Amino acid sequence: MIAYVFPGQGAQFSGMGKELYDQSPLAKELFTQANEILQFAITDLMFEGTAEDLKQTKVTQPAIFLHSVILAACTPDFAPDMVAGHSLGEFSALVAARALSFDQGLRLVTARAQAMQKACEVQPSTMAAVMGLTDKEVEEICASVTGVVVPANYNCPGQLVISGAVDAVEQACVALKAAGAKRALPLPVGGAFHSPLMEPARQELALAIQQATIQTPVCPIYQNVDAKPQTDPHIIKQNLLMQLTSPVRWTQTVQNMATDGAVEFIELGPGNVLQGLIRKIIL
Repeated sequence: MIAYVFPGQGAQFSGMGKELYDQSPLAKELFTQANEILQFAITDLMFEGTAEDLKQTKVTQPAIFLHSVILAACTPDFAPDMVAGHSLGEFSALVAARALSFDQGLRLVTARAQAMQKACEVQPSTMAAVMGLTDKEVEEICASVTGVVVPANYNCPGQLVISGAVDAVEQACVALKAAGAKRALPLPVGGAFHSPLMEPARQELALAIQQATIQTPVCPIYQNVDAKPQTDPHIIKQNLLMQLTSPVRWTQTVQNMATDGAVEFIELGPGNVLQGLIRKIIL
């Protein structure tokens, strides 16, 4: 069985999507449509923008989404048995699985990026990469720290990202290193994604998600919140609503997909970060 997976924020690079645009009439049509929906030329930033241009949340998220879904649309014989996406990539997966239209997916991702940016400005917050400890050890240390700090991304065994208020994350990093972590380093991000501090963003995005039309996907989508295969539009929508304040259970997602028969994982989007994580999850 074939699983298609879609990357999240951080996979962007200057020039992304240019080859697709030049070689495929369908890609050119979709990129042009995206410029009209967004009311600015995101293609200029994707194809020629600097790394700094692409780091803006309002650009990064729609850019990665567009690269992923347009690549999927231009892939011959696109017929995966299951799909999943890491954080932002979940929206790409939903469009690829025909649960969301291209138009609605792009509008939701743009609304999500703007809501997250606003939430980042409410309270100083950050994330940190932790390597060399078990999930349980990281969970227990986060729970022992005063303030908001939680596991946010279960990326692969021995590699988690924690998220929360700046002071709490710094305290957790000290405790994690003392417990034997090989690394516990703050990441250059502007906010505490997938933590309770994203609640303002979740509330802002809730109406847009509730109003979106979600169809039954053509194959199961394994969602970040519970790592389980879903095809019920109502449950998919509920999980999307919880996604911003809940951890990304990527390790569990890949394990479940493999248990359910996935033998080949194809990454659609910029870069190959997920392939690296998948190799560490499925030893």
